[in-house]
Amino acid sequence: MGPRLKFNQSQIQELAERYNYPLSELDLMRLKKTILSRGYLTKNDLKRVAFWKAPRSSGNADKNPEHYVEEVTGFALDTQSERARIESLTILDGVGWPTASVILHLFHRDPYPILDFRTLWSLSLYVPTQYTFNFWWPYVDFCRGLATEADVDMRTLDRALWQYSRENQ
Repeated sequence: MGPRLKFNQSQIQELAERYNYPLSELDLMRLKKTILSRGYLTKNDLKRVAFWKAPRSSGNADKNPEHYVEEVTGFALDTQSERARIESLTILDGVGWPTASVILHLFHRDPYPILDFRTLWSLSLYVPTQYTFNFWWPYVDFCRGLATEADVDMRTLDRALWQYSRENQ
């Protein structure tokens, strides 16, 4: 069964305004212009993203050599292949599909949703035992369509999906 929003899309803005994640993403969002201009994340950028998404396992991102982080993230942010874009990021230590989705969400020119059990629940989806591109791409496509239809940006949609789950799951 495909994604289905558990609440009325007219509530997206209101839910997003109530968004209350334990860690602020504002510092990460301020990096977007620099990263887009530079074309890659540094090791320090990656560590910050990993900590924001998964504080307990974020130390694994420190295992990556600086040049490796720059090369892999540079490739991911530049490639035209959607599959290569997401999957290449997962070869970095400390970066699974959810963290890779955050990198794309925050630092790619195109809009991407974040993979999170809360956002999936708000879209009537179950967390798969293993993420695959065949799961990822329909999720991205659905979220892009929903954001367009609701006339909100992807960050607003993500906040609303997360908050709805937090309040109702």
